[in-house]
Amino acid sequence: MSKKKKKEKLLELENLDTDAGFVVGYSKMWPFIRKYIWFAVLGVILTVPVGTLDALIALFLKPFMDNVMVEKQQDFAANVPLIIVGFVLIQGIFIYTSTLVNTYVGSKINLDIQKRMFDKLMDQDCRFYDANDSGAVIFRFYKDAETATSGLIDNFKLFLTKFFSSVSLVLVLIYNSWQLSFAAIGILLFLILPLKIVRKRIKAIMNKTVAESAFILTIYNETAAGNRIIRSYTLEESTRERFYNSARYLFGMGMKMVRDTNWLSPMMHVVSAVGVAVVIWYGGYLIVSQQITSGTFVSFIAALIMLYTPLKSIGNNYIKVQQAVLAICRIYEMLDMKTATEENRRLEEEGQLQELAGLDSDIEFRNVSFSYDGSRNVLENISFKVGKGEKLALVGNSGGGKTTVCSLIPRLYDIAGGEILIDGVDIRKFTLKSLRSQIAVVFQDNFLFTGTIRDNIMMGNPDATEEEVRLACSSACLDEFLASRPEGLNTQIGERGIQLSGGQKQRIAIARAFLKNAPIVILDEATSALDNKSEKVVQEALNNLMKNKTVLVIAHRLSTIIDSDSIMVINDGRIAERGTHDELIKKGGAYELLYRSQFKGS
Repeated sequence: MSKKKKKEKLLELENLDTDAGFVVGYSKMWPFIRKYIWFAVLGVILTVPVGTLDALIALFLKPFMDNVMVEKQQDFAANVPLIIVGFVLIQGIFIYTSTLVNTYVGSKINLDIQKRMFDKLMDQDCRFYDANDSGAVIFRFYKDAETATSGLIDNFKLFLTKFFSSVSLVLVLIYNSWQLSFAAIGILLFLILPLKIVRKRIKAIMNKTVAESAFILTIYNETAAGNRIIRSYTLEESTRERFYNSARYLFGMGMKMVRDTNWLSPMMHVVSAVGVAVVIWYGGYLIVSQQITSGTFVSFIAALIMLYTPLKSIGNNYIKVQQAVLAICRIYEMLDMKTATEENRRLEEEGQLQELAGLDSDIEFRNVSFSYDGSRNVLENISFKVGKGEKLALVGNSGGGKTTVCSLIPRLYDIAGGEILIDGVDIRKFTLKSLRSQIAVVFQDNFLFTGTIRDNIMMGNPDATEEEVRLACSSACLDEFLASRPEGLNTQIGERGIQLSGGQKQRIAIARAFLKNAPIVILDEATSALDNKSEKVVQEALNNLMKNKTVLVIAHRLSTIIDSDSIMVINDGRIAERGTHDELIKKGGAYELLYRSQFKGS
């Protein structure tokens, strides 16, 4: 990871407010907890006896010492084993039931958060995916939900158990000796400052760890998806080095976490030891002066050790809680992000949007400007029309804005200025679902999903009949290919269609577009990456797809668009010229230069 990129990620994460800590973490979780409040309350109730039984065991030591060790009462001693087993059995039942209920609540909350996060992910526009790598997406939309719920719910159960246990044990301490209680509890005040120091250090380290953890996930994804490139260009060593550097960085952060925070647990041991030492010294004086009995002292010491024991491991729990709080802050940063899809949904619910049922007259760009980064315009005040049933070809230099034009029609991005109209209506006044349902897109590199050929084709129309699927396959020139496969349409294609050739993937994508049967078709260099034989078959399929449709086609090979109703040259974000093939050749402008450069010598 470059230092600049890593710094940008750290700056982004360091803006998250985790100083509010434990209480704010749970307050942010409340909307998710509220749905299961009665189960949560039951879980809380079940932790009460789990905690208080610790105090009862400590309290029981007083009569045991006084009646058995001092008074030598055999009847009482005979009942001690039954009492101990009874205590443990009852506590075990409550622990099991409490764990069951709290795990159910935690798992349901985790499921709800993951659903909300995935819904948010689906609402993101293309700008979000342009700006974030796959590792960051996985980490922030999946792992954060798991970290938040496991960290807070598990520690909430632990906190409640220890809270009721501590309250009960403190009451036992006071009951046995208020003098000793004052000394024992006063020692705990020395824990406040170390906790504050550790919290700040945890936040700084976790921010850096999260950024690098997201990057290492990206390396895994790229290694899996780009394995052919890695082997073809012998990039194994450089890829390993990238991974090793990232792994070493995470190792360093892990060691830094231990070095800068794990001194808290030893300090807790020291504080606890000081507390016990003070109590033994002062307790000895109280016994000698006959202010307390030996049984009272033993009961007090047992309760005190039970009270101090959880404090010794507070460091590890505290780190997990801070990790969970940081994850919750990142979750809400995503959930609070406004998207065009959500705004469109809100307007639809308010009845401010209309449904697009088809194309009656034309598609018009009116003084449209667009920028990906907000600083440099990719399109600059372009205006043109495409009539119903027309085929408009877009050509021009690389990076000139052809793909951008086609991406704006289905609102994969929103324009910075001007208007895009369908039948005279701004496309922002249509619901996104109805707008996109009228547009079929075939890209140069079509994404195929893990599953069968049928699964991918039917994404164009999940309700299509078997006859419609077969017709789409035939129109996409897939018949011969399907006949060569024993399982036909049910052939598994692997992740991203890895088991298929480029031409086969393109024809499946075309069949998917056929099945959608949309009146507007956008073809984004759908044949440029194919060999001549594959291109011929795919072009035949595309010609079938374009019949009786309004088509925008981006073409690299000009031979495929000579018969277009109109050809528009876009260079550097502006329309250089437009006309038919013959008109533009006669004009002798930018198109003629492109055409001659491709066909010279032929």
